[in-house]
Amino acid sequence: MAKKVTAGRDQLGKFAPKFAELNDDILFGEVWSREDAFSARDRSLITITALISSGAFEQLPFHMNKAKENGLTQTEVAEAITQLAFYIGWPKAWSAFSIAQQVFEGDGVK
Repeated sequence: MAKKVTAGRDQLGKFAPKFAELNDDILFGEVWSREDAFSARDRSLITITALISSGAFEQLPFHMNKAKENGLTQTEVAEAITQLAFYIGWPKAWSAFSIAQQVFEGDGVK
């Protein structure tokens, strides 16, 4: 069973309680728990790909760490970013590699 995510409530609970509830209970509590449709590993690959593609680098460290926890290897992440570079642009790939390198080389960026 996946660890309960409380980031929404921890960071936005007082300011945006409904958003925090949707984040923690629906997105992470319901959608991410549907492992009969996609494994947590596959959901992580899809998520980091979407974040990199859209340039949402602020959320990428959390999800890159989650991808590592969910079994994605450094080699797989590097290959995914390399593939993406040709479709989303070199600068986004460089930015993603910077975060991936910190996560997989043990700096534990959060």
